[in-house]
Amino acid sequence: MDFNLPGDLVAYLDELDGFIAREIKPLEEQDDNIRFFDHRREWARTDFENGGLPRAEWEALLRKAKDRADVAGHLRFAIPKRYGGKDGSNLWMAVIREHFACKGLGLHNDLQNEHSIVGNLPIVTMLDRYGTDEQKAMIDGSIRGKYRITFGLTEPEHGSDATHMQTKAAPATRDNVKGWLINGEKMWTTGMHVATHCALFARTSGKDGDARGITCFLVPAKSEGVKVEQYMWTFNMPTDHPRVSFTEVFVPEDALFGEVGKGLSLAQCFVHENRIRQAASSLGAAVYCIQESVKYARARKPFGKALAENQAIQWPLVELATQAEMLRLLIRKTAWEMDQLTQAEVEHTLSDKVSMCNFWANRLCCDAADRAMQVHGGMGYSRHKPFEHIYRHHRRYRITEGSEEIQKRKVAGFLFGYMGAGKH
Repeated sequence: MDFNLPGDLVAYLDELDGFIAREIKPLEEQDDNIRFFDHRREWARTDFENGGLPRAEWEALLRKAKDRADVAGHLRFAIPKRYGGKDGSNLWMAVIREHFACKGLGLHNDLQNEHSIVGNLPIVTMLDRYGTDEQKAMIDGSIRGKYRITFGLTEPEHGSDATHMQTKAAPATRDNVKGWLINGEKMWTTGMHVATHCALFARTSGKDGDARGITCFLVPAKSEGVKVEQYMWTFNMPTDHPRVSFTEVFVPEDALFGEVGKGLSLAQCFVHENRIRQAASSLGAAVYCIQESVKYARARKPFGKALAENQAIQWPLVELATQAEMLRLLIRKTAWEMDQLTQAEVEHTLSDKVSMCNFWANRLCCDAADRAMQVHGGMGYSRHKPFEHIYRHHRRYRITEGSEEIQKRKVAGFLFGYMGAGKH
């Protein structure tokens, strides 16, 4: 048993660090781009007079960083080689995501936007596994920004209970063209303000609660009957999370994305990869908060002695550091095991471990950010330190990507034999 990271992975981390120093940090600092990361960040990023949407300059900067990373061969690391990627493994992605988040806020990796110079590109997985040849032809454009495909699964009255969705699609013919007529409403359709398409899930058969009978459609965002009703302002701004209505929206048959009645397979096809990577990012952000707190406690000297000498400062950070060490081992072990298994095998034998990693990492990050604020005192509470931003962003992950309760339910199902390989 060898816990050392592979030598070529360590070398790649060094390569990424060099690229960040040469290409990304200078871009972050030029033309006052640092305003998007210093104490002005929320205000610089948000167009409060335009529904709270991201400012165009902010999104343009993220695109520029992605383009540089793509030219350098990093952006597509995790996707198949046939699409210009490197077949990056779950283990490597977990290590890279933690490594980036450990650096703190920066243009190299801004989790508020799911932005990174090493991309997490779930839509590529969906198109590759389930798309028609015409839809697969959109893959390169989706990476370069030509296409933006948002995700329409959650509804105002239905989140984790997706099998009870109220959006419906029925066969229809319009102008002698066969297709489907869609009616319903979706929530948290992230990125709809710049989307070209929405991967929209709708019930086409069956009854509430049935997993079968839900179908996915690739709906052009500008289709007649598609309307953004409201952008939901959130704990961390800007917002690109709207409530969208679909009223008598007609799409031809070639808008089908995957098989009729088996749409939830698309929603599940990348969930484990997403959750383990997101767990690694939360771990990295937690480690950053811990390390910054230790550094500050050693430098700050109230009453003539280092703050670090106080056990009231030491012990909470000791507990957080201990949890981070244990969590890192579980994340890397789970990611490594995922690399040995098929998607179906992961769902059947390892899904509980992925959920353990995810819910605990998200909570640990929130706890670490909160403790960092406390250790730093008034400055920790200010926006001149990044901890409030880290807390507000990572707090969302205890709800999204499967809430803590959903993750625990999965673990309990495996533990008590209600699901998974040990099902009785």
